[in-house]
Amino acid sequence: MSTKDYFRAAILPVAFLSASILNIAHADETASSWDTALADIKPIFETRLRYEAVDQDGLAEEASALTYRFRAGLETGAFHDTKFLIEFDHIDDLIDDFNSTINGKTAYPVVPDPNATELNRLQLTNTSIPDTTITLGRQRIGLDDARFVGNVGWRQNEQTFDGLRVQNSSLGQLKIDLSYIAQINRIFGDDSAIGRWEGDTYLLNVSHPTPIGTLTGFAYDIDVDNAGGVFSSQTIGARLSGKQSVGAGTLAYTVSYATQSDSGSSPLDYSADYSLVEGQYAINALTAGLGWEVLGGDDERGFQTPLATLHKFQGWADKFLTTPTTGVEDIYAKLGYKVGDVGPLDALNLTAVYHDFSADVGGADYGSEINLAASAKWKSIGITLKYADYSADDFATDTSKFWIQFDFAI
Repeated sequence: MSTKDYFRAAILPVAFLSASILNIAHADETASSWDTALADIKPIFETRLRYEAVDQDGLAEEASALTYRFRAGLETGAFHDTKFLIEFDHIDDLIDDFNSTINGKTAYPVVPDPNATELNRLQLTNTSIPDTTITLGRQRIGLDDARFVGNVGWRQNEQTFDGLRVQNSSLGQLKIDLSYIAQINRIFGDDSAIGRWEGDTYLLNVSHPTPIGTLTGFAYDIDVDNAGGVFSSQTIGARLSGKQSVGAGTLAYTVSYATQSDSGSSPLDYSADYSLVEGQYAINALTAGLGWEVLGGDDERGFQTPLATLHKFQGWADKFLTTPTTGVEDIYAKLGYKVGDVGPLDALNLTAVYHDFSADVGGADYGSEINLAASAKWKSIGITLKYADYSADDFATDTSKFWIQFDFAI
């Protein structure tokens, strides 16, 4: 990371802290607050080891990636209602038979976990205004289910945002979440030409509970200077998510609609819609669900969600990270079963998902995908096994992926 980038990430938090200090009225109270803030420091330490294998038709080699991540930092206690957090990531590989996007191994499938040592978060969080949290600096942002804005936590180098976020709940149950983002720190790292996006991005998310679920309205204006502005867009939409007791179980449901068009520095002229209807029923240890999600198509560009945690959606094989101009219709079914404790393993969970993909415009049959996962804990270590198998028809190529992952955090 360059000195300029460190300065950009640090200057606003330092200025914010300076302003807090200038407003201090009594020296003895200041000393007491400072002592408390230091005494309440919380360390941050996480480590992850993951093996990922990818077999993708059309490429000469199969990917084999054994990567690890160390994440370390600290968060202070409150000093005049302000907490300071700093956190670094170090990502490296033990087996590097894969295309990290920057290592030049293009004969292999992509596993976007490049080697990096970076400042992950550097932020100040202030709660001095009643019912308001202000976060300034490099931070993690996830809105709703991360379909539009998320931290891409599945990858070793998560996505973070440089900017100012204000969360307010002073109007009763109405929650207002407003962010200004000057830089998006993407999963590809400092050494990648696409590792940083700069511009002026505004995120507004407003929610209120209702008898049938939480109703959310959102407006996301993304203006990215990089790549000629093609990722710049304006998205306006609404979402209703809730659950109700039905019989012996619980029915959870989500419906959402949004419309998107070009914005800011975009050279494109397009308009596309987004729709989601999802429901799942849980009874005892078993959960079953069905969903229908459409990212609409347009002559110039399909509906895009470039700030999302994309791996969560449209299959774990990640074939639709960029929506084709003809859009994507995803019809899917889920099954989950909470096995519980088995031998030395705690909280064993099993998941299976089937996706059928087709074009929103033209009706082409893109392909289908099967996802399988098992997760559990052994003492303080989280263990995850995942498998994805994409069978291509009219889009991309057959691809299978396998992961085994170990997580530890204090």
